[in-house]
Amino acid sequence: MRKLISTLAITGLTLGVSATAVAGSHGDMIKEGQDVYHGKSRGNCIACHEIPDPIANQAGNQGPMIIAMKARYPNKAELRAQIWDATAKNPLSIMPPMGKHNILTEDEIDAVVEYIYQY
Repeated sequence: MRKLISTLAITGLTLGVSATAVAGSHGDMIKEGQDVYHGKSRGNCIACHEIPDPIANQAGNQGPMIIAMKARYPNKAELRAQIWDATAKNPLSIMPPMGKHNILTEDEIDAVVEYIYQY
């Protein structure tokens, strides 16, 4: 019985550490998305989209505001597809096809999705 309890305790500890590592990596991904979103040499999304992030100043207003993203895009894959190539749904979109034209990497797009999905 002691061996079973010991094994369960170790397993629980391992799972707890794994969950913490995943949470940390998700936080890192959001931070990366924030950097890409605000970075002038990368996504520069802030040039066209306003976002309710306290570090956002002088945001653009050509694109839609980044608010209520979970309501607007209940499926994250649709939001990702919009960032990948906005011209797929709207050929007249002024948003550059960030993925299609290799402006952002796959990982950067994923990070931006995680960052803006919290608003």
